[in-house]
Amino acid sequence: MRAITPRLFQISLGPVNCFIVDDGPAGLVLIDTGYEGKTEQIFRAMEKSGRSPKDIHRIILTHTHPDHAGGAAEIVQKTGAKVTAHPTDAALAEQGIAGRLPHVLSPGLVNWIVYSLFIKKSPNRIPRVSVDERVENGMVLPIAGGLKVIHTPGHSAGHIALYLIEDDVLIAGDICANMMGLGLSTVYEDRALGVKSILKAAQIPFGKAVFGHGKPMMENAAKNMLERFS
Repeated sequence: MRAITPRLFQISLGPVNCFIVDDGPAGLVLIDTGYEGKTEQIFRAMEKSGRSPKDIHRIILTHTHPDHAGGAAEIVQKTGAKVTAHPTDAALAEQGIAGRLPHVLSPGLVNWIVYSLFIKKSPNRIPRVSVDERVENGMVLPIAGGLKVIHTPGHSAGHIALYLIEDDVLIAGDICANMMGLGLSTVYEDRALGVKSILKAAQIPFGKAVFGHGKPMMENAAKNMLERFS
């Protein structure tokens, strides 16, 4: 696990990242779960860093694409964690549907390669998982001093980003990526709406941001996102 702040940690699962938030005595919060079959990799990373997977009390899904929600059902089964998502994508998760098709591919060679390798032939399904809590834009969850929900549709209609208030870091999910510098995510349901959501999130003057795909941005993150996507 890579420490982003003293309470936020990134676990890299090949092409996608998930995140652990230390919620103090309440336990741990897992944000996104990677593909189906990645549960043991997540658990090993936690144990190597002295954290117990049994302490995961909540899973928050930024959206339901297979690389972000594929492991949710298995982790719930193994930990008893409750699942949180936006109601628009919660409806898909409970049916085992990963996303809304067709995807709109973003420009660029890297996006074409990522789409061809990881998305094009991926089945549009995840193991069904019940969602215990549905969250809306502007809600502040009582996690690690306050975790603000920002509804950021475009990549997925029920996509949410999360702002860890006291740590001043945006957990951006797939509103954009930071693989070879800031850029659009590989696919969107509605790219124009996705860009509006990036700019909406960046109205919070956060200093740091982490992404579902790519490296953390440790300073001037909101400013950089506004400059890149305005």
